[in-house]
Amino acid sequence: MTSSASPGTPPKTLGVAMIGYAFMGKAHSNAWRNVASFFDVPAFEQKVLVGRDAGQVAEAAAKYGWAESATDWRSILQRDDIDIVDICAPGWMHAEIAIAALEAGKHVLVEKPLANTLAEAEAMTAAAQAARARGVQSMVGFNYRRVPALALARELIAEGRLGTIRHVRAAYLQDWLADAESPMTWRLNKETAGSGALGDIASHAIDQVLFLLGDTVTEVSGRLHTFTPVRPGKNGSEDVTVDDAAWATLSLASGAIASVEVSRVATGQKNSLKLEIYGEKGTILFDLEDLNELRFLDATVPVREQGFRRILVNEPEHPYLDAWWPQGHIIGWEHTFTHEIRDFLAAIGTGEAPSPSFEEGLAVQRVLAAVEESAAAKSASIQLVQPTGAAAATPTTDTSTEGA
Repeated sequence: MTSSASPGTPPKTLGVAMIGYAFMGKAHSNAWRNVASFFDVPAFEQKVLVGRDAGQVAEAAAKYGWAESATDWRSILQRDDIDIVDICAPGWMHAEIAIAALEAGKHVLVEKPLANTLAEAEAMTAAAQAARARGVQSMVGFNYRRVPALALARELIAEGRLGTIRHVRAAYLQDWLADAESPMTWRLNKETAGSGALGDIASHAIDQVLFLLGDTVTEVSGRLHTFTPVRPGKNGSEDVTVDDAAWATLSLASGAIASVEVSRVATGQKNSLKLEIYGEKGTILFDLEDLNELRFLDATVPVREQGFRRILVNEPEHPYLDAWWPQGHIIGWEHTFTHEIRDFLAAIGTGEAPSPSFEEGLAVQRVLAAVEESAAAKSASIQLVQPTGAAAATPTTDTSTEGA
């Protein structure tokens, strides 16, 4: 199924259903509600919002601009007026919903990480490949790829401005679990979350390493740690069965080395994704808490002129930004989801495979699984076998808006 129409007939208006209305549901709803106001995208309608609590999902649907609400996600897959399914439900639901939606001919956008387990991610990728052959698109929601500064960083690296990349440091630090009395949630239970900081935020950090460098991971060494093993629950103390923090060293096919550190107990760090990319000809620095800025050092100029240049990434020449405000006017975290929806709709409109694909999500999942395997074996090195053929396909992302 595609959005293309026969010559002389207007394109079909795409019907969108979204599953989940909490944190990510709110962020995605904001993007669906605003994307057509700033970008030229195929026509669509926010048809239905799905959630388990009938009263709460109805309230959320009215607030976030959805025409109706439902409590059974399976029912929407039978509807001819639904063309896109946006999955913002917890990770343990991703595989079942995504595979069913793809088999029903619906384009699928699913939040990261792709799944809770490697086996689920592999099954989802197989379903996505089969659906793609029928013109049905799928994408993983690694929204930080849509931060204009990081999209610019990727362009600079691809242009060779840093030369050969030698090593990368990626640290994603939060503190929302720093208090040992913070209550138990589904995110702290392995059955529902899959993993803790590893899947939640290391997935972002690892995806950025692969995205920025256009590289693949060949070897992994990792460690996991839970600092607070028991937390207060609704019916008394409950065991925490996931990690609070994770560390990994990644060897890349290019010869570069990446270190990844993530924590949800880093007191004072609210949502800091710091990236440092060191090459023979230059260096790039980025911090998500200053997401409109990129630091760039050009080591090819004379030493007396070298120093980190602050690039304020809000010029029309920068990725995505010709659709927004005049120069000097910053954008925020929520705009990354608008860019994500823009790219997904554009891919559906053109029939081109969007990025990050399920294959790319699977590549991240393989690294996550290797970190867990390494940690269980006292940080032993785990070799990753690189996929070939269709499973290795990595579509590129067009971050321009001209003609979108």
